[in-house]
Amino acid sequence: ILVFGQIFAFPLARLLGASEDFLNYTVDYMRIILAGAPIFMSSLVLNNQLRFQGNAFYAMVGISSGAVINLVLDPVFIFIFDMEVMGAALATVLSQAVSFIILYIGTLRSDCLKIKFKNFEVSKFTVSEIIRGGLPSLCRQGLASISTACLNNAAGIYGATLAVSAAGAAASSSAVAAMSVVSRIMMFAASVMIGFGQGFQPVCGFNYGAKLYKRVKDGFWFCVKYSFLFLVVVSALGYIFAPQLIALFRDDPEVIACGTTALRLQCLTFPLQSWLIIANMMEQTIGRTIPATFLAAARQGVFFIPAVLILPLMMKLLGIQAAQSVADILSFISAVPIQLYVMKTMDRESIQRK
Repeated sequence: ILVFGQIFAFPLARLLGASEDFLNYTVDYMRIILAGAPIFMSSLVLNNQLRFQGNAFYAMVGISSGAVINLVLDPVFIFIFDMEVMGAALATVLSQAVSFIILYIGTLRSDCLKIKFKNFEVSKFTVSEIIRGGLPSLCRQGLASISTACLNNAAGIYGATLAVSAAGAAASSSAVAAMSVVSRIMMFAASVMIGFGQGFQPVCGFNYGAKLYKRVKDGFWFCVKYSFLFLVVVSALGYIFAPQLIALFRDDPEVIACGTTALRLQCLTFPLQSWLIIANMMEQTIGRTIPATFLAAARQGVFFIPAVLILPLMMKLLGIQAAQSVADILSFISAVPIQLYVMKTMDRESIQRK
């Protein structure tokens, strides 16, 4: 990722939706971020290892410390050292390096598995298990990046069709900026849900492995119920204060108007994520790779990418703003029967054991 990203930085930036006006800034940022890719990936692995060994608090400290350091270093590098976007990228890489060190120290504790290169061994079984367990997450995160590129390109094209003039270029930038802000806001809220689901995973895995299927189902319904209530509250606040939230990121009337509509549409369907994410986490944990992968890919890939490419042709800007909501509804409709079938399968296995 580091090497190929450096070589193909400009084509990659264009593919991700960067306009020519911001291309050089995007590449400057990307080159530094890609240089830190090995650190980012290693930190994620260590965080998950610690969490699944029961050291969730230390894992949280390691990841959170990087985020806090990033908040401190960003203004220092951007404003004091006058490094602009390169400063933001450097702050991110350095903060993640600190996070990696803290997480690695966590593995040296007496109750953790020690990382020793002499124990490194590649086996067909291990690789296949890693692929089975990680494929849903790869689809979830990877397709999120692809969908962002599709969204940026769709918003840019929409603005370009308004007029072949400076006004058209401004509309294009406003549409891209608005959808980017909305994506960041929703990503923050979704991160809470993903964290909730990841907290459920160890409980689900322990009990499923012990064939205590009732506990698995009870845990699933508990997580769905309380996460749904949480998302209803968050979505209501997001709907009411949508203009103010957009203005926090970009104080531009056109961006606020465009972003407010998109954010409110997404808030209407956001509570559906309680079922989709918890179901996805459960199926990933119990080794049902195919349905877990489909659910992981559904929201940001299977349904969103066609929606963001097709709806603007019929509804113009409103199609872009509504694409994620349409994808959420279709994903939920698909997830309900899949998850119910999985739980019925566990019921049959419980009866057979008795």
